[in-house]
Amino acid sequence: MIVAVIGLGTFGAKTAIRLHEKGAEVIAIDNNPDLVEKLKDRVTHAVCLDVTDERSLRSINISDVDTAMVAMGDNIQMSIMAVAMLRKLGVGRVIARATSLLHEHVLGEIGASEIIKVEEEMGEIIASKIIAPHVLQRYNFAAGYSIVELKLGKKFEGKTLVESQIRQNYNLNIVALQKRVPYISEDGKSSYRIEINDSPLPMDVIESDDIVVLVGSEKNFNRLFSELAEV
Repeated sequence: MIVAVIGLGTFGAKTAIRLHEKGAEVIAIDNNPDLVEKLKDRVTHAVCLDVTDERSLRSINISDVDTAMVAMGDNIQMSIMAVAMLRKLGVGRVIARATSLLHEHVLGEIGASEIIKVEEEMGEIIASKIIAPHVLQRYNFAAGYSIVELKLGKKFEGKTLVESQIRQNYNLNIVALQKRVPYISEDGKSSYRIEINDSPLPMDVIESDDIVVLVGSEKNFNRLFSELAEV
């Protein structure tokens, strides 16, 4: 997968690095040579150019990318022009960051495939961490539904999946268990390795340090979170 990330501020740079770490071929683009220099060894290609210049974009074969991410937030005019130019050059999927309702509206009107509202989403993440500090990761995959990684703690410690009755009581499905398994290394030291069971059985036991992956509705997760908070 080839992804172009345009705008290498804090958000754009982090996005580019993580995409590259996850195996994508990343073209990182900015008109600031210092920002490009910082990322040149952490992405596939780092290029200093003006994304509003059609000839410059054609020179790097921008139309060949699978996805372009316009990560600029502060410079709204530049963000809008970048999306318009990418659409003109035939990039099929253009994801853009919006920092206001007007910005979001304009991006949608000129053809952005998806719009990310970073500030709103961070607010959701922070609120979730406050309400449910035991949640490690949360992924929204449909309206009102999530995949959640969490530690169930003492309330379910030592219980099998059947005994936990998570499915019966909360209508949540356990789809994986991650365990820390102790072992002795070659130099004789005690250590741990991570083992992921992606097909847990009814008699598998939940330990206090296990990370449990659950799927279900927000409403049912909130019931579970409120009960975990009481323990």
